[in-house]
Amino acid sequence: MDIRYGANQIDTKNYDTERLREEFLIEKLFIADDISATYSHIDRIIVMGAMPVSQVINLEKNIDCEKNLGVNYFLERRELGIINIGGSGIVTVDGEEYNLERLNGLYIGKESRNVTFKSDDSSNPSKFYICSTPAHAKFETRLITLETANRVELGSFETSNKRVIYQFIHPDVLDTCQLSMGCTVLDTGCVWNSMPCHTHERRMEVYMYFDLSEDNILLHLMGEPQETRHIVMKNEQAVISPSWSIHSGCATSNYSFIWSMAGENRTFTDMDHIKTSDLR
Repeated sequence: MDIRYGANQIDTKNYDTERLREEFLIEKLFIADDISATYSHIDRIIVMGAMPVSQVINLEKNIDCEKNLGVNYFLERRELGIINIGGSGIVTVDGEEYNLERLNGLYIGKESRNVTFKSDDSSNPSKFYICSTPAHAKFETRLITLETANRVELGSFETSNKRVIYQFIHPDVLDTCQLSMGCTVLDTGCVWNSMPCHTHERRMEVYMYFDLSEDNILLHLMGEPQETRHIVMKNEQAVISPSWSIHSGCATSNYSFIWSMAGENRTFTDMDHIKTSDLR
């Protein structure tokens, strides 16, 4: 498990490109027949990628729960969300199977003991993107599809940001302790997300960008509104966004991204908006 400690806005102003990437970028999420895990001390979120090809993968494959989390099993005091961005597959939770097609989500509640991942077709493996946060209560494990997610249309072609937001793990869809999670899909020809940008002092966020071809890149904007920085990102990479940082992106083509939030509340509209003209 890769451990990341919380970076503050004063020190971050002095980071060079390499240090910014080391602190905030998660470069490799999906490894064949393996599971990656990055633990951020910012709201103690864990970001994971599971890519079963020829094997069934256990959630705890590369995690020492006693050493890393101080518990007997991963979800003893945690909840997690999954969105599949690959081929169809099966997530098994304490013996119950959930079939996840591409862009299906799954919420798994606290105290679930045994979680495994399997692909339906090894030539088109599943890519299960996972985020987990601490939990104080147990809520029902639940499958969410594109049809049952909350759908919100935003933006326009004129501003290059026409997009659809699918809210999978969201107060309008299901109950959780603190985790929120969803997917935003930009229309063809649209490249901007989350503009005008914002911060939310009460919550942190992780963005995972995907649906970018190999020869395209994305510039993720971060930092304080008057001290912005950027990180060059590629397909299927994630970036950690502290509560004090803006989080917007612009790419060389349209793309999709998964957003995950944790913190004091689950109010999706609890944002501190920033005028584009005030950015520096």
